[in-house]
Amino acid sequence: MPMVVGVVAGVALVAVLVLIGLFKLMWRVAEPNEALVISGSKHRTEGLEEGMGFRIVTGRGTLVLPGVQAVRRLSLDLNETELHVDCVTHQGIPLKVRGVVIFKVGDDFVSIANAARRFLDQQKLMAERVHNVFAGHLRSIVGGLTVEDMIRDREKLTGQTRAACGTEMEKLGLIVDSLQIHEIEDPTGYIQNLAMPHAAAVQRDARIAQAEANRLATEAEQQSFARMAEATRDSEILQAGYQAERDKAAAKAKQAGPLADAAARQEVVVQETRVAELEAHRREQQLQADVRKPADASAYEKRTLAEAERDARISAAQAKAKETELAAAAEATRVKTAAGAEAEATKTRGAATAAATRATGEAEAAAAQAKGLADAEALRAKGLAEAEAIKARAAALAENQDAVVAQQLAENWPEIVQAGASAFTNVDNMVLLNGADGMSELFAKALTMGGTGLGLARQLLSSMNQNGQAHNGPDARGSSGTPGGTAAAPVAQKVPVEGGEG
Repeated sequence: MPMVVGVVAGVALVAVLVLIGLFKLMWRVAEPNEALVISGSKHRTEGLEEGMGFRIVTGRGTLVLPGVQAVRRLSLDLNETELHVDCVTHQGIPLKVRGVVIFKVGDDFVSIANAARRFLDQQKLMAERVHNVFAGHLRSIVGGLTVEDMIRDREKLTGQTRAACGTEMEKLGLIVDSLQIHEIEDPTGYIQNLAMPHAAAVQRDARIAQAEANRLATEAEQQSFARMAEATRDSEILQAGYQAERDKAAAKAKQAGPLADAAARQEVVVQETRVAELEAHRREQQLQADVRKPADASAYEKRTLAEAERDARISAAQAKAKETELAAAAEATRVKTAAGAEAEATKTRGAATAAATRATGEAEAAAAQAKGLADAEALRAKGLAEAEAIKARAAALAENQDAVVAQQLAENWPEIVQAGASAFTNVDNMVLLNGADGMSELFAKALTMGGTGLGLARQLLSSMNQNGQAHNGPDARGSSGTPGGTAAAPVAQKVPVEGGEG
């Protein structure tokens, strides 16, 4: 019996566990952000047309027969897609519109059914489909607007876009929670150029306002500084006045006691002095009346007479002495002035004469010295040059007399030829019998005359050297200290003349 009970209990437990397992296997619960789409049997759902062939469950659980029914989940979460649309406005200006669309599957069964039939197996492609829908409508709407309309009223653009896409989104079972246009890009710079006048005006107003504020601030600061300086000045003046009054009061207070004592003593002295003066005056009056006036009258008479006589004599003597003194002083002044003038003139003339004489003498002495030095130097240089020339000629004659004579003839050859040609100066016409041979013979004779002159010069030099050695001996020297110097010079000078004559 207990064994039967155990078996029955075990079977019951197994049955309960099987039932629990089957229940868990068949029970499906829809999460708050999803919808269960159950297909496999005919169902009728409120709001849906009959015969759709699937059931929609949201927010609750339901039994599903495994193998008979299929359960799929459709997400009700929010989705978003970025809008990057190239548009052209009504003005023909290309723009790039950047925005975002936030959408989801509608919560009602109709929207869920529409979305389930279109995106149940393609939920990842839902954003792409929505982007395509909004891109097409956005291009169409932007094409009917101007850039100014889009900039000034973006709500109009978003409203028209949502209204245009509403029907299609409803067919897709989707609802748009938000549509935002983030940015309108202008690759041509139209928007920037459109804003430039306003930006310039704003900058101008800002600069004007800033300049005005700076001016007002500067004026306020200057006024404040001026008021501060004025207040400081007034305060210092008042302080100086108060200090002067305090010092004056202190000085008066310090001097009040001594001044009072001095004034009291001064009053006593004044009164005593006045009493003494009155007493003395009384005595003097008494003396005047009794003694002085009679004596003074007698003395005054005598004194007056004596003084009158004395004054007369003194006046006469003083007048005489003054006259003599004035005459002597005038004469002395005249003599002294004349003597001083003459002495000064003599001194000046003497100094001028001495200075002129000294300057003339110094100049003449310097000039004579310079001239003497120059003459001496010139004579010395000339003598040295002549001595060197004579010495050189003597040496040349001693070594090679023919070369020296030839050089002298070469140097004077133009004069020699001119002297030789002077014989033909009076000939008007010359006839040469032999032609070219005659001309050659004429030139040969001229050259022969030159050679004859060279021989004569050599003979003269030889004879003069022999005569010089006979008279002076082998050590005889000329005046310049060069051997044979006196005889060589005349020969060199006569050579051209002899050559010319030959």
